[in-house]
Amino acid sequence: MTVGETHAETGAGAPPQVLDGPFSTRQLLRIDEALRLADQGTGLVFSVYVGGLDEPIREHAGRLHRQLAEPDRSVLIALSPNQRQLEIITGRYARKRIPDTYAKLAALSMVASFGGGDLAGGIIQGLDQLASHAGKG
Repeated sequence: MTVGETHAETGAGAPPQVLDGPFSTRQLLRIDEALRLADQGTGLVFSVYVGGLDEPIREHAGRLHRQLAEPDRSVLIALSPNQRQLEIITGRYARKRIPDTYAKLAALSMVASFGGGDLAGGIIQGLDQLASHAGKG
């Protein structure tokens, strides 16, 4: 879901809640573009969740992933900056194209960017790497 879709769902008078997060409008637009390119380039559905994650972290991320419209074809990047936690969840079909080894490599790259203070850049880089590993669908 893009920022614009969220805005349409909340109504014209209420700005999307996503703008209250850790990203500037420009960063949100860059993340949105990276999501769109990853989706179009692979035929998979990529999503990003940034916020608090309940313990156990992996299970909470899995629940979020199962709530997506097409969980089997979906890849979720779940990130909690305050907890310093990152999970990449792939659906059954998506996992065939992005094995855990490649997801871990993307996660390591993302964590390096996060450590340098570039949250948006790390997400964009991770999306690009995951999409590159998945290839065309």
